[in-house]
Amino acid sequence: MSNQEVRIANKAIGDGHPAYIIAEIGINHNGSIEHAKRLISVAYSAGCDAVKFQKRTVDVVYTPEELAKPRENPFGETNGDLKRGLEFNAEQYSAIDQYCKTIGIDWFASCWDEGSVDLIDQFNPPCYKVASASITDDNLLRHTRAKGKPILLSTGMSTIAQIDRAVEILGTKDLVLFHTCSAYPSKYADLNLRVIQTLRQRYNVPVGYSGHETGLASSSAAIALGACSIERHITLDRAGWGSDQAASLEPNGINKLVRDVRLVEEALGSGEKRVLSCEEPIIAKLRRVGR
Repeated sequence: MSNQEVRIANKAIGDGHPAYIIAEIGINHNGSIEHAKRLISVAYSAGCDAVKFQKRTVDVVYTPEELAKPRENPFGETNGDLKRGLEFNAEQYSAIDQYCKTIGIDWFASCWDEGSVDLIDQFNPPCYKVASASITDDNLLRHTRAKGKPILLSTGMSTIAQIDRAVEILGTKDLVLFHTCSAYPSKYADLNLRVIQTLRQRYNVPVGYSGHETGLASSSAAIALGACSIERHITLDRAGWGSDQAASLEPNGINKLVRDVRLVEEALGSGEKRVLSCEEPIIAKLRRVGR
């Protein structure tokens, strides 16, 4: 059992608390604020606790060579056209902030560079997410930690030594680790959900699960293994345009996921073995010896 507890906005994350369910919008908005608002509404209606976006300063995160690569897309002919077209600016995030406040759902972002952290910080997010790709970026970790907010750290495509280093930099206070497989979509044979228990025991902090697979069973299993938070990508159409859509859940899927997570939490119980009041009539009816 973890003895740590992390508070995000008005909700506690850790053992004994309901799982904090995050709907990852990421870049599935395809550069449209109206599309983003529809996805936020889907997450809210499903009962999610938060929505999460991704923020990058394109010219910092990607090399000029990478941005110049030909790539046909709705925004132009190069990879740079695509990356810039998918980024929201401060004015657009202001609209997201207002919308989330209006309907009553938390929002935050995984920021891939220091400038992006500073941009998102002006909206006073309840926490920050650090993507698996950024776990070895010591300067970004320090810059994010300096904002004084809880940090959710994904650990995909990382060694234990790399996680150790990141935890050493961030400290364990107000830290939640997320187990994940960084392939999109992930194969079930690669999920290795028991790593959730490994991380809980090694770092003594709350551990969540960020899934990129298709289907729902793994998220429920993660809860049974001790995950305190679940993050899944959402979309309006898994067959739609965009690199992350196929690894996302449609509205019906995220509704079922929240339902299943809450049912599993209820079913897990206290661990104390006792005779239940609902079993007493069955004892009287069926047990011949030892009543």
